[in-house]
Amino acid sequence: MKNRVRDLRKSCGWTQEQISDLLEVSRQTINSIENGRFDPSLTLALKIAKLFEEPVEGIFALSDA
Repeated sequence: MKNRVRDLRKSCGWTQEQISDLLEVSRQTINSIENGRFDPSLTLALKIAKLFEEPVEGIFALSDA
């Protein structure tokens, strides 16, 4: 799955640590999402979308197979 989490986080001027605190997950989770090693649960994806005030599908997209 591709995502825009890193770009959105940086545009807000937040560190991975700050966003992990806001989302109540580990910094490693944010790092793994940003690097495409981990796909978030639906609940976490919705929390991320709410945090950035973006639709989920504006942040996450299926990778081309």
